[in-house]
Amino acid sequence: NMNVPFIDLQAQYQRYKSEIDIAIHDVLDTSQYIMGPKVKEFEDNLAKFSGAKHAIGCASGTDALLLALMAIGIETGDEIITTPFTFIASSEVISLLGAIPVFVDIEQDTYNINADLIEAKITNKTKAIMPVSLYGQTADMDKINAIGKKHNLIVIEDAAQSFGATYKGKQSCNLSDFGCTSFFPSKPLGCYGDGGALFTSNDELAEKARIILAHGSKKRYEHTVIGINGRLDAIQAAILNVKLKYFSDEVQKRNLIGQKYIDLLSDKGIKTPIIKEGRTSVYAQFTLQVDNRQELIDKLKDNGIPTVIHYPKPLHLQECYSFLNYSLGDFPISEKAAKEVFSLPMSPFLSEEHQEIITQLI
Repeated sequence: NMNVPFIDLQAQYQRYKSEIDIAIHDVLDTSQYIMGPKVKEFEDNLAKFSGAKHAIGCASGTDALLLALMAIGIETGDEIITTPFTFIASSEVISLLGAIPVFVDIEQDTYNINADLIEAKITNKTKAIMPVSLYGQTADMDKINAIGKKHNLIVIEDAAQSFGATYKGKQSCNLSDFGCTSFFPSKPLGCYGDGGALFTSNDELAEKARIILAHGSKKRYEHTVIGINGRLDAIQAAILNVKLKYFSDEVQKRNLIGQKYIDLLSDKGIKTPIIKEGRTSVYAQFTLQVDNRQELIDKLKDNGIPTVIHYPKPLHLQECYSFLNYSLGDFPISEKAAKEVFSLPMSPFLSEEHQEIITQLI
């Protein structure tokens, strides 16, 4: 019986342990835990990696999304177009500001928002479009940006799962007005706690976001706007700085492992990830769609192989959104995916042997 980790965080830590331990101790030795040189250094490296002019470290991917919305002045009653097939954070931040998430169904092949359905949902209350780059691949950003431009809407890429992926040669997070990512431990670039970042090449929006994330203050005890406590911890920044050095190499490994999974499963009559031309995926998840999901999950579990369902219930059917009055049947592609998708173990350190055993069992 195998014991395959769903994401092998321990193998990764052991590989970079000496450098990570030194980086953590550097912070402990200076006792500068909030902001400071480690955070600044990480932000500079992030900006360089992404190609965006500004990278702003923050406390989580959720806070990154919240900061983007606050920076553009989202208010009660505003509408934001997004997808129902994602983690709750995407719509949660919209709701926290009193705004309304307006859902649009997904594409069958990529699981990302169907750009062709967006325009029909635009009203005079719409202020932004928030596509989610699900499972590690970006949405159809050119089409979405064009709609944003035409209707004067801000485009915020929820790139919590796609940092390191590219779209037509540009990095995810540097494709629209704002990019937001997460450094939750299981993400392609993960820290050892919560963390995230906000990306933009707009100086004014970057400045606003920086002020908001520090309680609305530029100068201590002088508050120009209402803000949040959304800063990235220096220890997390130090850890991420080490991991960022090896990240491109890990992205390459993820691509090879993702492609190997696809090859191994190609003749099994199972829907494997479809990566669109001009795009790459970081395979934050390696997700299959089948009509006998539970059978496969049980079979894998009996053989010591863990699986996770991303996501079993679309957002429009969540109890917290019952007030929006959506019902079953409103977003059929999202609803079908929720019943049929499940994710296999995936990390840059997944062995070929394990991959072969997993795919043989399937």
